Amino acid sequence: MDGDALPPGYPHEWEADVVLRDGSVGHVRPILPQDADRVRRFHAGQSAESIYLRFFAPLKELSEKDIHRFTEVDYVDRVALVVTHREEIIGIGRYDMISPTSAEVAFNISDHYQGRGIGSVLLEHLADIGRDAGLTSFEAEVLPQNHRMLAVFADAGYAVSRRVEDGVVVVHFDIEPTEKSESVRLAREHRAESLSISGLLAPQVLAVIGAGRTPGSAGHEILRHLLDGGFTGQLYAVNPTAEEILGVETHPRVAAIPAQVNVAVVAVPAASVLEVVDDCAQAGVHAVVIVSAGFAEKGKEGQRLERRLLRLARDSGMRIVGPNSFGIINTALSMNASLAPQRIPAGHFGLFAQSGPLGIAVLQSAGRRGLGLSSFASAGNRLDVSGNDLMQYWIDDDQTHGVGLYLESMGNPRKFSRIARRLAMAKAVIVVKSGVSRHGAPPGHRVRETEVDPAAFTAMLRQAGVVHVDTIHQMFDAAQVLIYQPEPPGDRVAIVGNSVQLSALTAQAAESAGLRIAHGPSSVDAEAPLDQFRKKLQKAFADPGVDSVVVTFTPPLIGREEEAIAIIGEVAAGSEKTCVATMIGTRGIADGPPLTVEVPTDDGRAPRKLPLYTTPEDAIRALGHATRYAAWRRKEKGELLSRAGVVKVGAQEIVDAALAAEPGGLMLPHEEARKLLATYGIDLWPRVRVTSADEAVAAAEEVGFPVVVKSLSPMVRGQATLQGVRLDLPNGDAVREAYDSLEDRLAAYDRAAYVVQRMAHPGVSCVVAGTEDHLFGPVVSFAIAGLAHDLLHDVAYRIPPLTDVDVDELISEIKAAPLLTGYKGAPPVDRLALADVVGRLSMLSDDLPELASIVLNPVIAHPAGVDVLGAEVVLAPPAKRKDIRRRALT
Repeated sequence: MDGDALPPGYPHEWEADVVLRDGSVGHVRPILPQDADRVRRFHAGQSAESIYLRFFAPLKELSEKDIHRFTEVDYVDRVALVVTHREEIIGIGRYDMISPTSAEVAFNISDHYQGRGIGSVLLEHLADIGRDAGLTSFEAEVLPQNHRMLAVFADAGYAVSRRVEDGVVVVHFDIEPTEKSESVRLAREHRAESLSISGLLAPQVLAVIGAGRTPGSAGHEILRHLLDGGFTGQLYAVNPTAEEILGVETHPRVAAIPAQVNVAVVAVPAASVLEVVDDCAQAGVHAVVIVSAGFAEKGKEGQRLERRLLRLARDSGMRIVGPNSFGIINTALSMNASLAPQRIPAGHFGLFAQSGPLGIAVLQSAGRRGLGLSSFASAGNRLDVSGNDLMQYWIDDDQTHGVGLYLESMGNPRKFSRIARRLAMAKAVIVVKSGVSRHGAPPGHRVRETEVDPAAFTAMLRQAGVVHVDTIHQMFDAAQVLIYQPEPPGDRVAIVGNSVQLSALTAQAAESAGLRIAHGPSSVDAEAPLDQFRKKLQKAFADPGVDSVVVTFTPPLIGREEEAIAIIGEVAAGSEKTCVATMIGTRGIADGPPLTVEVPTDDGRAPRKLPLYTTPEDAIRALGHATRYAAWRRKEKGELLSRAGVVKVGAQEIVDAALAAEPGGLMLPHEEARKLLATYGIDLWPRVRVTSADEAVAAAEEVGFPVVVKSLSPMVRGQATLQGVRLDLPNGDAVREAYDSLEDRLAAYDRAAYVVQRMAHPGVSCVVAGTEDHLFGPVVSFAIAGLAHDLLHDVAYRIPPLTDVDVDELISEIKAAPLLTGYKGAPPVDRLALADVVGRLSMLSDDLPELASIVLNPVIAHPAGVDVLGAEVVLAPPAKRKDIRRRALT
């Protein structure tokens, strides 16, 4: 973009980088007055047919009046976006309001970039901008022969109506998202990002830039690893001072290579990277893997260099892995474009790591276990390509049956959650991450700070079906079961061994992991013949009440171990039940990590691998992960919440008016909070603030007896022993006495904040809350009010949008949940009514990023329904969410 001053009201938040249909990247931004020459060049490059289809006339040149009208917009009633490649315009989309709720849209896509989905991207972005401005529908006039543009509207997922007027097709559709339009948007995002990573991991032509003659240097070693691995594509080296390196043809720059390079691995000093990447951009390289260090991890100058690097790549349509990356691997192509010297066996486990040192540890561990990999990527500073991108690719990759991600930071948890959920429906997703905080991100990683409880991150993973582990060791333990064993159909286990003590310890570990002992523990004598052990195993596998079998074996003599493994493998191979085994003694911890042993089958099926562990605890933990993941896959996921009774436009008007009066943010007064909640179908009870006993009596007569009088002072409410409330007051005298007693009791505290409210039904007092977090976006929580919430932090979390099942699980997850279902003879509360309030608050939090926080407290749940008695609603200027309803790389 030119360095000229931006016009007033320029909406920076509309800028976005988007992966297009062919896997390249386009930059979306609002149009500018200084785009005049770009628009002229764009128009001059269009065919006569394209010009006629857009303008309904053969306009060879645009007049100055046209140029001014196209480039001078107010970003309110007249909005225009452009998509650029290397700062040249390749697509234009605009709308002009024709009523307070409707606008006319028009698009013009470069002939040279047709078929890349640019029109669909512009429509998505314009619709989202229009909805934020209060628009509800779009219209467009299209010539009947303009099949491409008609297809853009028809394929968007909206309910489109058409009529013909004077030989022109007038298209009309509502732009409120529908289930179909959301499905279309996400499917397009998935296809584009999957294809983008496919181009990265499956190059036909690869160049190593900075490959030198000196062994040990990064470029030299990566080139050698590619050669040693037998890379099946074309391989080139870039070095201006050599003709060949390790027998590989060498060129002075990428542009000089006679073939079209798909991927370039960059191993030059940081100061030279920008020039090299620019050379790659001019040569049309799809992606660059930057192993060079010395960027954001080194300080502000490195951060500035990274920003320039990202902008250059995005403007040129390229993807970046790194900088400070350990490299990439694709065993299907025998491609080891990484710093890992060992040859990684081919397999079905996809791996993603961020930093180089951890990439080394992850690959070494996978190699020692014989757990073959399908593909691997190290993001380094995660400037561009992230774990989210890799998951999009793994969804489609037939070679990958399960994935592991070692995450040191997370840039977009909401997008991670929805992609991981889709991937986890078909393939296990195992994540190593202790949590998300501003203290956990390595130097160089671009992350936002988060203020939510770490439990929210764990809940997000569980909500998405992710297997969450603490260490690399545990990740591979779980992968051995999840990839190479049948999925456990339930939690019933059999325990078979040759040590009574060890079997008992294994049973204790299984119960602690939430597994049920359905068979055994059953043991043979340590000196018993192996045939007896075989019969015990066969009996366990034949038991119809068993879902998984855990085998523990301690060989009494050297040489019996391999025989035992063969017997376990043989029996397990003849069954569809999950099996894990622990070998104690001769195969101890000192001998290295657990192994997977290949077990042939007699029926022609692919060999099955039997996971072997060094301790029963490791085996049980891995089986527990597999069992819970299988249960998540089987369970109903529910439906998105009904929006009946939701008036988003009304809520937005209330919020906009409040922030217009207080631009810096504010807490809504009780009556304004009532109006806001009412737009989403939540009935907040009225209350009257009073400052004297006489006012309290008058207020009680207004709201109707019986009533409560309570203090709103934070000092009082934070001290359970102060008892700043008087309940069930039947008449004026009781109200007066209650008010006076509170005044006397709270004399040493802030007494001037009392309210009178109608007495609610007896029930369970709950807290339902929503928080707008800088990293996560909206986070919804639920708890039982009082000590469980305030002192014990017994709180459950979920990330919207929620399904009805998500809401039910949110309510049930807290330890105090039995209070809602009839604890010790109390009547159960109306769960449907409580779920309705929780669901409506989740939709409100999801829809309005201006809601910095909203706390409903108390929410009294009782057998006849739910009473919402209190609400604190804090508004603030909205921060830009990481995952919005339009495609964007973040």
